[in-house]
Amino acid sequence: MPADLAVLGLGHLGLPAAQAAAAAGIRTIGYDPDEHAVRELGAGRPPAGGGLSAAEVRKMASAGFRATSDPSVLGRVRTALICAPTPQGEGRAPDLGAVRAAALTLGERLRPRTTVVVESAVHPGGTEEYVAPLLEKASGLRAGHDFHLACAPSRLDPGNRSHGYANTPRVIGGLTPACTEAAAAFYGRLVEKVVRARGLREAETTAVLETNFRHVNIALVNEMAVLCHDLGVDLWDVIRCAETKPFGFHAFRPGPGVGGHGVPVDPACLDRAGRTPGYPLRLVEVAQEANARMPRYVAQRAAALLNEHGKSARGARVLLLGVTYKPDLADRTGSPAPEIALRLMELGAQIGYHDPHVPQWRVAGRPVPRADSLHEAAAAADLTLLLQHHRVYDLQSLSAKAQLLLDTRGASPTGAAHRL
Repeated sequence: MPADLAVLGLGHLGLPAAQAAAAAGIRTIGYDPDEHAVRELGAGRPPAGGGLSAAEVRKMASAGFRATSDPSVLGRVRTALICAPTPQGEGRAPDLGAVRAAALTLGERLRPRTTVVVESAVHPGGTEEYVAPLLEKASGLRAGHDFHLACAPSRLDPGNRSHGYANTPRVIGGLTPACTEAAAAFYGRLVEKVVRARGLREAETTAVLETNFRHVNIALVNEMAVLCHDLGVDLWDVIRCAETKPFGFHAFRPGPGVGGHGVPVDPACLDRAGRTPGYPLRLVEVAQEANARMPRYVAQRAAALLNEHGKSARGARVLLLGVTYKPDLADRTGSPAPEIALRLMELGAQIGYHDPHVPQWRVAGRPVPRADSLHEAAAAADLTLLLQHHRVYDLQSLSAKAQLLLDTRGASPTGAAHRL
């Protein structure tokens, strides 16, 4: 049966979009060239990093969703969402290889009057300067004339219990006003509020601002964590007090590093046909450096804490708790845990881990032993290092069992553990 919507890319962007569309009663197909991922979805098993549970995938299937690696289905849809991944590539610019492949595959089958929306993270100008020519060359159609082209940058926050797909406003920017309206009409079926940007570049740059806002503020509070430790000040109490200010302050909290699919973007690092803005976002560059230092700092704090208690890092048994990038999720994309583990290994520590969402874990190609009994492992370890606070972790009882507990998330009760 022909579908109304095709979602190209069934990863952390595409699956939630397909889920929302299927729940809204839109006949949806998901296309991905990865045949293994397609088979897994067909069997009701979500691929790693997709952000959905097996039950949610089965519910999508019962609503009519199906996944395929056959591109011929793309020629029979009214709307197509390009949700290909854009990992950080050379020079910190997004790697658009998967976006290029998706655009060419779609373009070869594109029909007039189709609405194409780019959800993938592209640099300002990317939809018009990069995606549009690919679609036009492959299809022989003109963007904004024969088919609608728009950008709707993702605002997903996996694991957020307050803001999901439907109640998070969606920013839409089109190549033409008609393109904007066509995309807005589609997303109006999925979300409660659609925000119309002036155009493609405004929508794309909104995502740049939002991502960089997060990274810059995380970098600030990470640097405050280092400063407060040196001064003997309780940063977590400082944050508790500061967030009572009803204006001019938004609370961020430190951690062992930043992770996830969103990476800080400096437009000056992006090669757009040889043209760059000329004014780099210096704050973004500094924030990247500050956040990148945190895994090394955590490893140093762990070694120093062992030394303070008469133990050397060499030969010490260190238990890492939580190796994913967000709590209560299995996604490990960009997690600082591998670098922290590797640095501790280089100091001679014996590393083990516990994570209810990660049954197996390897660092630098080497398997890391997984603790079966959490409390027994914490009692046996010379240092327990909390990297991610999953709900299953009872830090009150863990702090009582552990010989030493270093909490990088500020989740333990005051005085129960050493905090970052």
